Amino acid sequence: MHKLTALTPLGSDTPRMDTIGDLTISEVTDRALASVAARRDQEPALRTALSEAYKMELPDVGGSSQAGVLSVFWTGPHQWMISAPHDQHEQLARDLKDVSGATASVVEQTDGWCRFDVAGPALCDLFERLSNAPVRDMQPERVIRGILEHLGVFLWRLEQDRMAVLGPRSSAESLHHALITAARSIA
Repeated sequence: MHKLTALTPLGSDTPRMDTIGDLTISEVTDRALASVAARRDQEPALRTALSEAYKMELPDVGGSSQAGVLSVFWTGPHQWMISAPHDQHEQLARDLKDVSGATASVVEQTDGWCRFDVAGPALCDLFERLSNAPVRDMQPERVIRGILEHLGVFLWRLEQDRMAVLGPRSSAESLHHALITAARSIA
């Protein structure tokens, strides 16, 4: 039998955390992800199914919401990304598919993305060096799909001084390098 070892997007057996000046950049690896796309004319039924099963409200353009331990953010027209603690929801995509039935297409996304949380009072200074997203105007629970250092990412404002960056797992090292380099430029 194979003895496989899970690795983080940065290739380690433990998530990386870097503190530079008053900024902390943390690799987040304990979240399950699934994308949900409403099928044609099925968004109202999908909203009802998720509300009944999880008390979840699907956010509108640029928004996010919480439903217990589940988080959901808008990713595109009739599309959302749902996140949950991996140890409690390892089969998140399957469970969402069971609830949504024929109202939505659900795809497992956990290992397709990397996530870095950036926290600290210089948060906006850092992101202004990396992206043209209007981070100073972003309120908590807002999400922007944009470009960060030539990579397509989601910027998700979790709190006033905390932002999650979700990007392609295959570009995790490039994304991490960009965040570290920008943090050093303002430290």
